[in-house]
Amino acid sequence: MLSVVYFNMLSQEIAKKINELVYAKPRTVQEIALFLKVNWRTADSYVNKIAEEQGTINCRTFREGTRGALKIVFWNTAERLAVSEAQEKILHKIETGRRKEDFSPLDIFQFVDSKKRKAFAEVVDVEEKERDRDIISLLQNTEKEVYIFSGNMSFINLKHGKGSVLEVLEDLAKRASIKILARVDVAGIENVRKVLAINERLGRNAVEVRHAEQPLRGLIVDNKVARLREIKLPENYRKGELRGKTYIYYEIYDDDWVLWLQKVFWSMFRPAVDAKNRIDILESLKVK
Repeated sequence: MLSVVYFNMLSQEIAKKINELVYAKPRTVQEIALFLKVNWRTADSYVNKIAEEQGTINCRTFREGTRGALKIVFWNTAERLAVSEAQEKILHKIETGRRKEDFSPLDIFQFVDSKKRKAFAEVVDVEEKERDRDIISLLQNTEKEVYIFSGNMSFINLKHGKGSVLEVLEDLAKRASIKILARVDVAGIENVRKVLAINERLGRNAVEVRHAEQPLRGLIVDNKVARLREIKLPENYRKGELRGKTYIYYEIYDDDWVLWLQKVFWSMFRPAVDAKNRIDILESLKVK
């Protein structure tokens, strides 16, 4: 027991040292290794763990795949998330929004380099649970981590073949980190329970869900791609302007915008209430 406690304290101390070192200025993994007097691989594992669990730092590899590859570790949270006037305005819309109708991902998409983005639309004329099947391939190809912006987490019930997104998430949880921002309330509580049950079956907290009312719908995969979604309803337009309920998907591959969206995610995720605690509170309420 004493050795376990000592290891946990040591881990917190190392995380604090790395955070302080990177806060001062960006560092290479080799610099961190020399500072801690450990080998490169150990330092890299520490960095990845802090990035995954705390979100305070992040990494970018330059000249990846070559002998001269260089992995830079940088501070991932800033007093101001926006580095441009456009991002400042977008951030304000996101922070003040509560439902998906309060924000259009097009406001982000329009500023992304045309070579690093794509979009497509889908008119839903089939059962709702059959829509957006492409989300399956994105999740299945995740290597290390996925951040998900959701509403009531209804996306977990989407079908693929004979299975569902929920089953894909459980398989993914065996090898990757999954963090979800969702609205944890009476209406969507069963969806949240289904996802948290994955942790019980795996015997560890592989999926972390926190409560937040926010307007984004989509996911960020492995710091490489962000996919956002919005819905257009015929009743909000003149007759004939829309053939039916239309889902629009925006995919962004620009490193800077993906990183910025990741910072937006963490800025909401850190102060958000843990889903299990939220459920306990909801269940304690007595309706007369």
